Amino acid sequence: MLNEIRWHGRAGQGIITVSRLLALAAITEGKHAQAFPEFGPERLGSAMKGYTRISDEPIEVHSPIYEPNIVVVVDPTLIGLIDVSEGIKNGGKMILNAFKPFSEAFLEKLKQKNIEAFKVNATKISLKVLGNDKAANTAVLGALIKAEPLVSLNALIKVLEERFKGPILEKNIEILKMGYEEVEAIKN
Repeated sequence: MLNEIRWHGRAGQGIITVSRLLALAAITEGKHAQAFPEFGPERLGSAMKGYTRISDEPIEVHSPIYEPNIVVVVDPTLIGLIDVSEGIKNGGKMILNAFKPFSEAFLEKLKQKNIEAFKVNATKISLKVLGNDKAANTAVLGALIKAEPLVSLNALIKVLEERFKGPILEKNIEILKMGYEEVEAIKN
């Protein structure tokens, strides 16, 4: 099965990094994967997208993802500025960083599109562990694999171990695990 994930965030929030970490974890498990960003001449803080494809079979598609089955929103302030649910397949999943309440209109839109939504306060987790919000992407990644087990937690930890060392590694693993444990379904 081909899983297509679209990430929403702002430049500087690690959207490129997190989409690649997920793809690398899939590859370590023997799957096929792609990860790539979509952005123009953005400045720090501008809205951007990232994409990840994961499949048990070779991936022949090499284009942006127009109809994802999963959407991940690292920065919920984008909701209302852009349509983060655009193109999501009916019955798809959405994982949201929930550091602020969602509007009734947004939740109703998810319900109408039959989207199974999950939330985690990734910003709070990053602030607690790191003292800043720079690793909210890692907490959302943990939430994603709990809501939809695309890869194992151990595969992600292995990829983190290849990217980081020392205290930063330990904190990222802690943040990943907290996101994994604290995610919850949004009841519609």
